[in-house]
Amino acid sequence: MPTILLQTDTTVGFLSQDSQKLFEIKSRAQIKPFLKLYTNFKYLKLEIRVPNSQKNFVRRSKKTTFIVKNQAFRVVSLSLNSQVIRNFYWQYSTSANESGKNFHRDFCEDKSDIIIEDEYGLSEQHSSTLLKINSTKVRRLR
Repeated sequence: MPTILLQTDTTVGFLSQDSQKLFEIKSRAQIKPFLKLYTNFKYLKLEIRVPNSQKNFVRRSKKTTFIVKNQAFRVVSLSLNSQVIRNFYWQYSTSANESGKNFHRDFCEDKSDIIIEDEYGLSEQHSSTLLKINSTKVRRLR
């Protein structure tokens, strides 16, 4: 599976369906899982059960990563980014940098199989909001 470097709606990121490849690129501990980006809610609900009381909140949220029962996920809106992953339905995602370091373009280009860049280029920005949710509460982690 290829590793894709692109500007997501929040920051520069690596996408791949091969989590092992992402662990190697990031030099990251195996115990820290990656989040999954889904192209739409149809595919999300096949793998993760969002509590009924939170479904509307999740559906309307923008630039937000959710954790439900230790599974992190985001649903991306239809844009250039989701056009790339549309055929895959989901991808593992992580920020494009070495673990604990800032974005460095040369490092990212060397580690990527596919680079997608629009007229705005690649720029490190704020990461998504991170919320842990269950049927009764929402806790902000980042």
